[in-house]
Amino acid sequence: MDTESTQSGDSQDTPVTLTDEERGERLAALTSIIELMRPAVQSDGGDLALISADVVTGVVEVQLQGACSSCAVSSSTLQGGVERILHQRLDWVTEVLGGVDESVDPFVSESMGRGGYVPSF
Repeated sequence: MDTESTQSGDSQDTPVTLTDEERGERLAALTSIIELMRPAVQSDGGDLALISADVVTGVVEVQLQGACSSCAVSSSTLQGGVERILHQRLDWVTEVLGGVDESVDPFVSESMGRGGYVPSF
């Protein structure tokens, strides 16, 4: 089965057609890179989760969890780390959306890691 979408280029929109095999390869590569980054985040008491990925349009959504929800540098981790690495290693990634899991109690989050604590209340 082929999947078509439109991906913006510099001067014109070009259709992108991917087979199921190509879609699977892209998702496997993305998952592999996420798994490669997770230990660095986990070393500070957090975690990195892949929430969704559209391998045709290149939009990827990730979430920082655990101690990351109270860490002062979590936005830097997303932009300077996760987003940068995904763009560098996967040329099909066009946009990385991300956030932190704010469902964790700030005091529990603080106790999970060594990052800079900033209360969210």
